[in-house]
Amino acid sequence: MTTTPAAIRVLPLGGIGEVRAGDEIADLVADAAHRQGTALADHDCVVVTQKIVSKAEGRVVALDADDRDARRRLVEAESVRVLRRRGDLIISETRHGFICANAGVDLSNVEPGFAALLPLDADRSARHMRDALRARHSVDVAVIVSDTFGRPWRTGLTDVAIGVCGIGAVLDLRGQPDALGQELHVTEIALADEIASAAELVMGKAAGVPVAIVRGLDQSWFRESSVRELLRPTNEDLFR
Repeated sequence: MTTTPAAIRVLPLGGIGEVRAGDEIADLVADAAHRQGTALADHDCVVVTQKIVSKAEGRVVALDADDRDARRRLVEAESVRVLRRRGDLIISETRHGFICANAGVDLSNVEPGFAALLPLDADRSARHMRDALRARHSVDVAVIVSDTFGRPWRTGLTDVAIGVCGIGAVLDLRGQPDALGQELHVTEIALADEIASAAELVMGKAAGVPVAIVRGLDQSWFRESSVRELLRPTNEDLFR
């Protein structure tokens, strides 16, 4: 018997305002959701952009956007290994194990003269938000911290998960039957990345909406996890 998937809703969350070092994002999210009339509910997934997490955690540094040498030094300081260079573009591996442009150093949506760095541990950031929402607002949700990455062999950017708590980062379907009853042997769905990408459709890059609520996800997907599930081991990586 085939089960029809439930409908999933992706709700943009406005009214967060400018986030500054020391702000408690969980409180900002819960308050904004209540004011908007979309109060958080158990088994929601809250997707939060890296930028506001970095701001709240003080991961913003002074940088002159016109000083190319200073920017290069900052990117290299945030990298454990540089893989490729092309002009001002550096593709590197961060301490988290991410392969991305310029080690995630970003000048967009920050005050002029500053750059935002990736959180030191976005899994920990997601876990802190989840724990705070549960303890202070009595709601049990998953949290994904998202950022914008490019992809090998494909044009364009998409949002992916860089921190995960409370929902599987990967949905492993190996050993299960497909629609025709044949066993799946290699199918692992990048679940947290797909949720992050769906959330970005309602947040946008210039709309000032840094949070989305994803509602209606399969409850069996909710579990303890880590973004590390999504990181391909070096010996299996054909691109390095």
